[in-house]
Amino acid sequence: MNSKNGAALGLALGAALLGTGAPRSAQAAGLYFSDGGVRPLSRGGAFVAGADDLGSMQYNPAGLADAGTSFMLDASWLNFSSDFTRQTQVTDAAGANHVVTSPTVHGSAPVEPIPTIGVSFALGKEQRWTIAAGAFAPYSAIASYPQTVNGQPSPSRYSLVSLNGSLLAVPGLYVAYKPIEQIRIGVGVQALVGSFNASQIFSASPSNKLLSSPEDPTYDSYSQLKAGPIFAPSANAGVTFIPEKHIRIGASYQLPYVIDAPATVNVELPNAVVFDNAKQVGDNARVKFELPPVLRTGVEFRTNIGKTLLRVEASYKREFWTVEHSIEVEPTNLKLYNITAFPNPYSVGTITLPRNFQNSNEIALGGEFSFAASRYVFDLRAGVNYETSAIPTAYLSPLTVDLARVTLGTGGSFHLNKHWRIDLLYAHVFGISTTVDPAIAAIQRVNPVQGNPAPSEAINGGQYSARAEVLGVGVNYKF
Repeated sequence: MNSKNGAALGLALGAALLGTGAPRSAQAAGLYFSDGGVRPLSRGGAFVAGADDLGSMQYNPAGLADAGTSFMLDASWLNFSSDFTRQTQVTDAAGANHVVTSPTVHGSAPVEPIPTIGVSFALGKEQRWTIAAGAFAPYSAIASYPQTVNGQPSPSRYSLVSLNGSLLAVPGLYVAYKPIEQIRIGVGVQALVGSFNASQIFSASPSNKLLSSPEDPTYDSYSQLKAGPIFAPSANAGVTFIPEKHIRIGASYQLPYVIDAPATVNVELPNAVVFDNAKQVGDNARVKFELPPVLRTGVEFRTNIGKTLLRVEASYKREFWTVEHSIEVEPTNLKLYNITAFPNPYSVGTITLPRNFQNSNEIALGGEFSFAASRYVFDLRAGVNYETSAIPTAYLSPLTVDLARVTLGTGGSFHLNKHWRIDLLYAHVFGISTTVDPAIAAIQRVNPVQGNPAPSEAINGGQYSARAEVLGVGVNYKF
C-alpha cells in the first residue's frame, strides 16, 4: 500500500476520533468512564466538601488549604471492557426495510497505570496560604477492538480499532487561602497537554452503490492518527464553608477546555482500482472543538464517636456538554490528484461532524470511618454514584461507549505514623446496557472522497454494554 489520498482519509479520522470524546479533562462523562483519584473514588467520587489533601486539585482546590506541606503519588488501573452487537437497517430493491444483526465484537483496555502526583507547601506560622503543583491523568477508557470477527471484517471497524498510545495529562498550579477557620478558597490554572493516537478503518465506497456494496472490504482503508502536541489552558476555583464543626459545604467550578490541535496521519489505501493512479499532497490539519465546564457541589457531615471519626458526604456534579455541538477539522492546503471520475485536483474542505451532546449529571454518596487499633490509625471508605450519559442515544458508538452507569467504590488507608499514609482502592463500574434503534442511529461512515454527499447506512445502531474495574494504590506524606 502507499499513501495515496492519505491525508483526506486521515483528516476524517481526526474528526471522527477526536470529535467523539478524546481528551476530556478529568470528567467521567464522554470517553472517561470513572471519576479519578484513589482516595476520592473509594468514596464514590463524593469528595467536594470533604476535600482536604492533594486530591483536591481535581475536585475542589479550596481543600488544598487543609493539605498542609505534603506530597502525594497514586496510580490506578482501569480495566475497561465493552460489547457491541451491531444492527443495521437496510433497504432492499423493493423499498422494504430490514434489520441485519452482526456478530458481537468485544473491546478491551491495555494494562496501563493512571497516575496522580502533587506537592503542596503551607506558608507562614498560621498556614493561611497554601501553594501546590501537580498533575493528573484522566481515567479514560482506552479501548481496542479486533479488525476481524470469525474471519470477517469487524462490525466495529468503521468506529474504532484502537486508541492505544494516547497520552494525556492535566498539570496545574494552585493556591488556597484560609482567612478564618470557617472558610477556604482555592484557585488553579491548568492545561490539558499530551497527544492522542487512534486507528480506524474508513470506507471509500461510493454511497450510490453503483460500483460496490456499501461496505465492500476492498474499499476499506486502515488509518492512523496522531493529534498533538495538545495544549489547552483552563482554570478551576472552589470554596469550602464550615458553618459549624459538624458540617462542611463545598462547591467548585472547572472552566472549559478549547482544543485547537495539529494532527498528522498515516494511511493504507483501499485496493479498489479507482485509487490506482491517485496521489495526494499534504497530510496536516487542525482539529477544533470545545470541552465542557463542570460544576460540583457537596455537603459533608462529620462527627466523633469516642476516638473515631465518621465522615459522610453527598455530592452533585453537572457537566455542561451542550457546548459540544460539532467538531471542525480544517485541512491545510490538501489536494488530491488522479482519482477516477473526480475533479483533478480535488480539494478537501473543512470536515464537520455533528455531536449534539447533552449535559450529564452525577449524584454521589460516600464517606470514611477513621479509628485507631494498637498504635496505628486506619481509614475505611465506601461510596456509590450514578451518572447519566453525555451522549444522546442516536450518537452512541463503539468509540465512545458512554453509558449511564453506577459506580461502587471501596478502599481504605493505613497510617504508618503521623507522616505516612498508604491508600488502597477497588471500584466497579456497572454500565447500563443501551440499545440504539437502527432507525434513529445518526453516525454514518465517513467518506472524505465522495463527490456528492449522500446518506449511507448508520454504523452505530445496535446493542451496547460496558463495565470496568478500578484498582489503585497511593502514598501521602505530610511533613
